[in-house]
Amino acid sequence: MNKAQAGPRVGLFVTCLVDLIRPAVGFAAVKLLEQAGCTVEVPTQTCCGQPAFNSGDRTTTRQIATQVIAAFEPYDYVVAPSGSCAGMLKTHYPDLFEGDAAWMPRVEAFCRKTHELVSFLVDVLKVEKVAASFDGAVTYHDGCSGLRELGIKAQPRKLLASVQGLELKELYDSDVCCGFGGTFCVK
Repeated sequence: MNKAQAGPRVGLFVTCLVDLIRPAVGFAAVKLLEQAGCTVEVPTQTCCGQPAFNSGDRTTTRQIATQVIAAFEPYDYVVAPSGSCAGMLKTHYPDLFEGDAAWMPRVEAFCRKTHELVSFLVDVLKVEKVAASFDGAVTYHDGCSGLRELGIKAQPRKLLASVQGLELKELYDSDVCCGFGGTFCVK
């Protein structure tokens, strides 16, 4: 593919959990995005700021947010393989800069191009299926932030339905919080 035909330039927001605990998720995200035609880069980054935000430390959260926004400004899209981090970036960053005329245009531009991974694949890139197979039954539990803040429900099910041999069984109360997310999971 030459530069004129190159797909969107995506900055992958890796997330702390992926970086420190499950790096395979980051590599899989890159693979999915590249297979969908994206050019993927991972700029220098830190946390999205959610632990500080959830603990009420808006000063630290805003400092983190300014670094994140600046690092991802050169990209067409910002994609995070996490509903809670994408929710933090997209829905809570504007609150941190409310009334700041110098920063709000940058924040708004950042938020418009920020997406959770599966939602980006389905809603933005219009991916309808994945080339995968799995012989067995699975279920899917909706992540709270992805579901409630970003409206992600049908997108993962659409991709799972395309997996050859996979039987998707809906989990009873799949939209009920599992209790893991955010800083409250360590309390």
